[in-house]
Amino acid sequence: MRIPVVDNGGQWTHREWRVLRDLGVDTRIVPNTELLRPGDVDGVLLSGGALSLEDSEAPLGRIGDWVDTIGVPVLGICVGHHFLARHFGGTVGRAPAPEFGRVEVTVDRPDHPLLSGFGPTLRVWESHNDHVTRLPPGWRSLAHSASCPVQVMVHPERPIFGVQFHPEVEHTEHGRDLLERFVGRCRTAPHPTPK
Repeated sequence: MRIPVVDNGGQWTHREWRVLRDLGVDTRIVPNTELLRPGDVDGVLLSGGALSLEDSEAPLGRIGDWVDTIGVPVLGICVGHHFLARHFGGTVGRAPAPEFGRVEVTVDRPDHPLLSGFGPTLRVWESHNDHVTRLPPGWRSLAHSASCPVQVMVHPERPIFGVQFHPEVEHTEHGRDLLERFVGRCRTAPHPTPK
């Protein structure tokens, strides 16, 4: 099971890597300038990052060169979540009330496999000034908070997910469970053959 963590300059990239290791995943941290290829990985985790996508210096590397063709599950966290939204046609902007620290999230789709059984609310750890202001066409929001309308989003057809909060930190309820479910999806999803 090969799931690299794509480093976008976030403070918890190594923690994401550690949780994946603890879940038995063959993982490594790769720079976002690395070109990932179909058949080389079983899933991809896009880490968070310190810069806003509004900043022309945001370190998003070559993610846009492979995310449409990689053919495996992808999970974007924080800035990774923002990148997915913007790449697929949504919008990202400054949050009217940035969220830092513990935040209560309302689960809108408790039937979705990523969140099922977690209850109607989750206490999660946040660290963001920006948020998704409009979903990409066809995408669904699975959860929201008082000041962030898209805490969790999912592609309509492909196993591509984004979360605004940080599931890799201990302060997030069911965070490790969410990551374990993502890893399970990587194990069961059909994978492209190398070219």
